[in-house]
Amino acid sequence: MFTKSRKIVQSLTIVSVVALALSACGGKTAQPSPNASSPKPAETAVASNQLEQIKKSGKIRIGLMGTYAPYNFLNDKHEVDGYDADVAKEVAKRLGVQVEFITGEFSGLIEGLQKDKYDALISQVTITDDRKKTMDFSTPYIKNAVNVIVKSDNTTIKSVDDFKGKKVGVGLGTNDEKYLRDTVLPKVGTFEIATYNDVITSLMDLNVGRIDATINNVFAIKPLVDQNKLKIKTVGEPIKEDAAGIAVRKNNPELIEAINKALADMKSDGTFKTIFQKWFNVDPNI
Repeated sequence: MFTKSRKIVQSLTIVSVVALALSACGGKTAQPSPNASSPKPAETAVASNQLEQIKKSGKIRIGLMGTYAPYNFLNDKHEVDGYDADVAKEVAKRLGVQVEFITGEFSGLIEGLQKDKYDALISQVTITDDRKKTMDFSTPYIKNAVNVIVKSDNTTIKSVDDFKGKKVGVGLGTNDEKYLRDTVLPKVGTFEIATYNDVITSLMDLNVGRIDATINNVFAIKPLVDQNKLKIKTVGEPIKEDAAGIAVRKNNPELIEAINKALADMKSDGTFKTIFQKWFNVDPNI
């Protein structure tokens, strides 16, 4: 009995040594348990292709502000409406899916895109080199000329060169805010920057004198000025011109290609021109 037990112990010892040796040499190539589940080839393909995910779900989730008329806003029926909304609906139609609008403050849209809250942003997201580092853009679908805006009776501010010592409003997290901080401040000297989560509040504050100026584009402010009878005006020549694109998460070439094709087809068959004229009463500027 003792001899038999010794043989068993010796056998177990040998097995343990061999197991340890194999573990040390090839731990990285260990095979999964037979019961472990592994993704099927088809599932892996879907997971790596956002366009296919969108088509499989039957909808594309579009992030936008919903407070930026005439680009995107809630109409009298509390539906998302505007130029961006019409572009989004037409792109979705050409992708063969429905559109689901999800509204939010502009300052949170880009983070929401990265966290998969949205499939794409169609909310006047300006194409910049910095943003290209963290997201991909479609071809531009609009150009916006940005002007200095002041009260109608203001005679002291004629350009950004007159901002020194003033209080200037701008959209939080926008390319215009970055422009004020990175370009205008170093050039003209110190002035206060007040940030806003929507355009109408900044214009209302300008109208009553809480701020001295703001910067924005004529397309954006005209319907708000008309509707609220604001006594404000644009001054000087446009300070810059921006192009906006449809933004998606990085490394989704299939989705970008499909969106670009949809935009190109819209331009070639006249649909894009119809949408542009509907909202701006002029031919497309791009």
